[in-house]
Amino acid sequence: MNRFTDDGATTHVCFVSRVRRDRLDEYKAAHAAVWPEMLEALAETGWHDYRLFLGADGLLVGVLRTDDYERAQRDMAAREVNERWQAAMKDFFEPAEGRPDEGFVQLEEVFHLESQLDAARRAD
Repeated sequence: MNRFTDDGATTHVCFVSRVRRDRLDEYKAAHAAVWPEMLEALAETGWHDYRLFLGADGLLVGVLRTDDYERAQRDMAAREVNERWQAAMKDFFEPAEGRPDEGFVQLEEVFHLESQLDAARRAD
């Protein structure tokens, strides 16, 4: 997890994955119309301000806020709708073991403008 928090209760999580280049348009279309029950499940299990960014080369970057990422992942994995969604998304991703949501590579946050600004201003 990262060391920067917005309010002491939530933190940002960033992860990367890789979408197959020949499936980019289909992947974008699928995410333009995510199933309502999937959206509700994400919100109910602690995925907040969740965003996905997709590069032309297939690089997928996800960013979200949560109070406990491991719990959010575990609770989401227990939802039947997630099982169906992951099965529907599996062929969009570069070959990997397991479901797409199990292949995320979490990134360490190394810079946060507001945290450093606050620290610098307190030091003055």
